[in-house]
Amino acid sequence: MKTREEAIQYGLSFPDTYKEAPFREQNWQLVRVKGNKKAFLWTYEKDGYININVKVDPDWRDLWRKAYDSVIPAYHQNKEHWNTVILDGTIPDEEIKRMIGHSYDLVTDSPTKRIYEAVKRIPKGHVATYGQVAEMAGNKRMCRAVGNALHNNPDPDNIPCFRVVNSQGKLAGNFAFGEGVQESLLLKEGVEVINGKVDLKKYGI
Repeated sequence: MKTREEAIQYGLSFPDTYKEAPFREQNWQLVRVKGNKKAFLWTYEKDGYININVKVDPDWRDLWRKAYDSVIPAYHQNKEHWNTVILDGTIPDEEIKRMIGHSYDLVTDSPTKRIYEAVKRIPKGHVATYGQVAEMAGNKRMCRAVGNALHNNPDPDNIPCFRVVNSQGKLAGNFAFGEGVQESLLLKEGVEVINGKVDLKKYGI
């Protein structure tokens, strides 16, 4: 990915997005979310290259900056929460797309919503740990937030929180599901539970 058109086209592939050129000069072109009008992708030309600015979780910010010389603190934006990505051909397309997608998630979804979406992706007949769900939701450090979100699950029929276990494969405490409910639901899906524990090597994602 090296052109503005490619970046904008990918940004517009996300739901409920639109392009805007908010300034008098056309160098700055943005992709925003329709509902809240927040921009998650800024594009502009600088020093002979198309650059994009993307929002970033601080936990990922420095990792991307260290991994790629062409990812730097954001130009003209908050450097704590935004990165500039120079489209000079040195970064794999999939990584650029991942950064744009991450930015979109940050301006559209709350962490709790991302946790619920991650839990929905756990396949039937398998389990995931709190840490895996946190990583799938974009921040491997928010294990406690995963526990809180699942404890307050608003839609257990469609958000299968019973498929989440701790790092040793142990089932959640009775407070989350009611006595024996998690084990019963897992057994119905063919997941073997022995002494309140699931074999992660066999049933983990």
